[in-house]
This record gives sequence, C-alpha cells and structure tokens, in this order.
Amino acid sequence: MTKPLLRIGTRGSTLALAQAALVREALAAAHPLLAEDGVIETVTIRTTGDRIQDRTLSEIGGKGLFTKEIEEQLLAGAVDIAVHSTKDMPTRQPDGLVLAAFLPREDPRDVLIARGAARRIDELPKGAMVATVALRRQALLLNRRPDLSIQPIRGNVDTRLRKLEEGAADALILAQAGLNRLGRRDVGTAIPVEEMLPAVGQGAVCVECRADDSRVRALLVAIDHSPTTLCVRAEIAMLAVLDGSCKTPIAGHAVVDGGQLWLRALVARPDGSEVIATERRGLPDDGVQLGADAGSELHRRAGPAFFA
Repeated sequence: MTKPLLRIGTRGSTLALAQAALVREALAAAHPLLAEDGVIETVTIRTTGDRIQDRTLSEIGGKGLFTKEIEEQLLAGAVDIAVHSTKDMPTRQPDGLVLAAFLPREDPRDVLIARGAARRIDELPKGAMVATVALRRQALLLNRRPDLSIQPIRGNVDTRLRKLEEGAADALILAQAGLNRLGRRDVGTAIPVEEMLPAVGQGAVCVECRADDSRVRALLVAIDHSPTTLCVRAEIAMLAVLDGSCKTPIAGHAVVDGGQLWLRALVARPDGSEVIATERRGLPDDGVQLGADAGSELHRRAGPAFFA
C-alpha cells in the first residue's frame, strides 16, 4: 500500500475527529492532490486526559494532558500534523513544534443547558447545581451567583449531556463551538461574552507541525485563517505573560472590530470572590504586544500571590 502523503494525529473523541475532518476538508479544497483517496490518513491517539476521567485537569497536571502523546508522535515522525482544540493547548509548544495554522473560529461562547426552564444564569434556581470542570466557568458562575453549587463532570459531550439528563446536576456548561461541530446547535442557550468571557482560544481549531518540516508548513499556509490567527495569538500572548495553569481561572477573547483588534481579558479567584479585568484595542498586527501588555497589567494588579 502506498504511504499517505499526510498523516493527521488527533484524539479519538467524536468532536476531535470532526475537527480533524474539517482540517482534512480544508487541505483537500486548497490542494487538489490531497483530495484523492488514500492521500490523507487520520491517526487516532489516546491521551492521558482521555484515559483519566475521574479527576479534574488541575488535579492531574493541566492542559498538556490532552496534547502530550500526540505531540510525542508528531516529534517522532509517526504523524505529520496534529489537530487540537486551541483552548486545550499549553501556552508554549515543545521544542521543534509550532502552531502553523488556525481554521476560521467557530462561535466562542459558552452554553447553558438546564434541566428546568432556566435559559440564563440569573434564572437558575437558588442553590442550583451546575456541572463544569473548568475553573474559569466555575469562577465566573460563582462571581454572578455565589449561591450556586459546582459539580465537576468530565467526559465527552454526549456523556456529559447524558449525565445531566440522569440528574447528576441541574445545569451544564459546554462550549458552543463543540456543539455546533457535532450538529447540536439547538442544545441550550448561548451565554453572552459579557457574562462569561471565553477561554483563550475557545472555538478555534489549530494545526501543529514540526518546525523544520517545510513541505507540511507550505501546505498549511493555504488553510490558515488570518483574522483568527491574529486574535488567538493575542490571547495566547496574554496567557503566556500570566504563566497561567489549570489552577488559575483566566479568560481572554479577541475580535477584529472596525479595523482594530479588541482584546478582553481577566483573571479570577476560583471561588469567584474577585475578578480583575482589562481590555486593549489596537492594530491587528500588534495583537501579540497588546496581549502581552494586557497580561502584564493583570499580573501587576493581581499580585504574585494570586497565581500561587
């Protein structure tokens, strides 16, 4: 059998495979040769984050648990590119790897899915139990509604929706982008960005490759969506200055609006008792500097103890 020209490494969840398919379709549309049968192969790789489902990410090591094994296979040459949800990525890539392309960003908002009639956070019953494993969501929920109870529920989208139906919680928070990519746009109600600022990179699919692989990098140039790249790199620059981990609730979201890049960012205490926010506007090409500047301000205002 002829060796495929391009091997895509991805997690094996339904959502991860749907995102890998989006990359595959984009590459096939940009490069007719890649549209032929057998030219692109999708390789599923199980990560530590997939294997350990009974603990939160902050307890078992953070975001890299969804990328480590895939990046190891990429560095070893077993796959040529890796497809990730950008919000799952560590702030920095391992030596020898780069984020070479971003697909057009999906809806970055979070979604409230309630078992009762509530359609907004403020409409949830007093003392309602809300399922989420994200400290960012927990902090912003408790900042608005200190009476709420947070229940960590992990698993893929279908598993979490099933657990909600079975009564494991009164409501569930998921990402709108994931629901959209799974054809579940009708589930829940989107939460305005002003009420729950998204995670850095939320809604964006990124493609990682070896830094010295000029052949693959040339292929990826054609599918890189510049507005998404400018916004996400600004958000990542903010996060990098804060050196945030899964133990620190951090949110950041940028858009290109009226020829300017508008970045909103915040840090919070996990119990929601304090939220420190800022924003920046400037030229899109200056996004990385804007992000770094916003991160520096948040770090200064919060103080070192905030991130301990």
